[in-house]
Amino acid sequence: MIDTVKHAAETPDQAQPWAALGLREDEYARIRRILGRRPTSCELAMYSVMWSEHCSYKSSKVHLRRFRDLTQETPVGKLLAGIGENAGVVDVGQGYAVTFKLESHNHPSYVEPYQGAATGVGGIVRDVLAMGARPVAVMDSLRFGPADAPDTRRVLPGVVAGIGGYGNCLGLPNIGGEVVFDASYAGNPLVNALCIGVMRHDELHRAHASGLGNLVVLYGATTGGDGIGGVSVLASESFGDGGASKRPSVQVGDPFLEKLLVECTLELFREGLVVGIQDLGGAGLSCATSELASAGDGGMHVVLDAVPLRDPTLAPEEILMSESQERMMAIVTPDSIDRVLEICAKWDVDASVLGEVTDSGRLTVEWHGETVVDVPPRTVAHQGPVHERPHARPRWHDALAAAGPEALTRPATGDELRATLLRMVAAPNLCSRGWVTDQYDRYVRGNTVLAQPEDAGVVRVDRDTGLGVALATDGNGRYSQLDPYAGAQLAVAEAYRNVATVGARPLAVTNCLNFGSPEDPTVMWQFAEAVRGLADACAALGVPVTGGNVSFYNQTGTAAIVPTPVVGMLGVLDDVGRRTPGGFRMPGQLIYLLGTTQDEFGGSEWAHVVHGHLGGRPPAVRLDAERELGEILVNASRDGLIDAAHDLSDGGLAQALVESCLRYRVGARVWVPDELDPFVFLFGESTARAIVAVPRSEEVRFTDMCIARRFSHQRIGVVDDGAGSPALDVQGLFSVPLDELRDAFERTLPGLYDS
Repeated sequence: MIDTVKHAAETPDQAQPWAALGLREDEYARIRRILGRRPTSCELAMYSVMWSEHCSYKSSKVHLRRFRDLTQETPVGKLLAGIGENAGVVDVGQGYAVTFKLESHNHPSYVEPYQGAATGVGGIVRDVLAMGARPVAVMDSLRFGPADAPDTRRVLPGVVAGIGGYGNCLGLPNIGGEVVFDASYAGNPLVNALCIGVMRHDELHRAHASGLGNLVVLYGATTGGDGIGGVSVLASESFGDGGASKRPSVQVGDPFLEKLLVECTLELFREGLVVGIQDLGGAGLSCATSELASAGDGGMHVVLDAVPLRDPTLAPEEILMSESQERMMAIVTPDSIDRVLEICAKWDVDASVLGEVTDSGRLTVEWHGETVVDVPPRTVAHQGPVHERPHARPRWHDALAAAGPEALTRPATGDELRATLLRMVAAPNLCSRGWVTDQYDRYVRGNTVLAQPEDAGVVRVDRDTGLGVALATDGNGRYSQLDPYAGAQLAVAEAYRNVATVGARPLAVTNCLNFGSPEDPTVMWQFAEAVRGLADACAALGVPVTGGNVSFYNQTGTAAIVPTPVVGMLGVLDDVGRRTPGGFRMPGQLIYLLGTTQDEFGGSEWAHVVHGHLGGRPPAVRLDAERELGEILVNASRDGLIDAAHDLSDGGLAQALVESCLRYRVGARVWVPDELDPFVFLFGESTARAIVAVPRSEEVRFTDMCIARRFSHQRIGVVDDGAGSPALDVQGLFSVPLDELRDAFERTLPGLYDS
């Protein structure tokens, strides 16, 4: 028997599997109060997925409010859409807007690495598309367990293949990201995907169902059993008999259909046929219908029988919860429907009219002539639970902070420093990512200006003027484990620095906050501190938060991952022809170190690689210095004062020098300033620092600019081709031929994953 609204009202005491669906007892009681009766099984399904942690942000809302207090102005203009939309939209000048967002697909990527990662790309692309923009590039921020662990060998190749396979088929360049290894991610990899799209200001679209009598159109892939309950980790057996014994929780993607869906949607936009639009991702039809109705005139009627199915055995609850990919929902006027269906048919995209916008203030869903859902849509989509979880600084944190790296044995001689350098550049977190990035197409579409291994990816927005945007993603879980407040600020600072290093003015931030269980007070303390740090850093640097994603329950058993806030930073270049690449190219140019170097090794890559140590304090946060450094890098790039630049972060100056030399196979001679210890000089991870290559003809102008800003700068070397035998020569200490450096730098990942 179908569990209809009438039947639910007549059987108030019928037992329901609310706990199995992830609801708390008080949440289930609240649903009953809202409805004035027990929910139908379809209503229970909708509330369970929409009130899940992933969709409702019920444990994070109270902290995320900090981001709304930030200024909505950017260094160029203003936010055209921000927190609460499918993706943030930023004015980048000349009538253009850019939309970008970062989201997680962590758990699906562990269960089924290829499809989990692939559909993560597909989902974030549709978020950007739903704002009215053409997707133009993607990035990914990845974290795995130890590089040589058997499970990493299972997960990483599949994740990389999924990202590359889906993005390459869509024709979207992958312009940057991260690959990080740490034992805490064993069993819980992080797959954070970012997409960027471009539009004109007047092309902005939003998710709302407005206009009495307007039609609700579902178009794209047919609906199947894949991904049911994916958001709330739910099995379909919870809904009784009649369906498959167990549906897969990981969605299955089809990038070729997504490509058709993108082009079809853009044509609908161009012809002005769309009143409101929403992609179908997490929670599927439950999300799309409730969010569109909630943000619109408040009423919608949908006939579930009209949903095209590829599995006719699906129950109505399963249809509502299915997260089948490559689907969109549009609100269109009745006089436009024929043209909408014609365009969908042109692109070989299935489309069906499911219902219409009403003035009832209710979302009603019909199945086989019976009403199975009758709810106030805002209570489903925007008025979910708000939990103020207990949070407390753990007792072990003082001991961790006290266990600094000061007692660790440091290399002292030239030979020891040389051996340390070769060991460091071959370490999984510092070695070449070519094995990964070579599986991605970085230059498809012809607008990629810079891509990995540069500090930030750059894409051209306008061919006539050269307007372009830069993007970088950054985060350091070890820093956040030592101090979640400072660690989050350091993630913002590094992303800001990377964007400025290529010559772009930082504009705005998206984020993906990856943490353990919110039911653990320690995790919630880490989360609250990280959010506070992000908000304070963004306020200090003048970059608003446009939106993002929270991913909780990233843990294996009771062992949570290190807190990992990942920051995506957007910047703008007035002319991409003046961008600054990261590698040395011209022998004779002068190498300058910008910023102040301190003895800071807490959470450093050196302590991690050489000693397996984590303790002490992370590097000091210097946000004022980051702003000054950013302005120097941007102005120097614009005025042609530098030919190369590279930020200093993981691995310190030594790592930046190695990457700068290997990029174009040009060596360098470097000397250690008298006041610095050679080890600190080479491997310290102090922030707000970069190296630049300055043409001799521009040295006076460049140093005058630094002096005028009272910013620390030192000439520490010269680009040198070594008379045909290029090397990295740290004078008086050691020299390493580039061939030896390249072998150490490039052999690690192929050695692990090609066998």
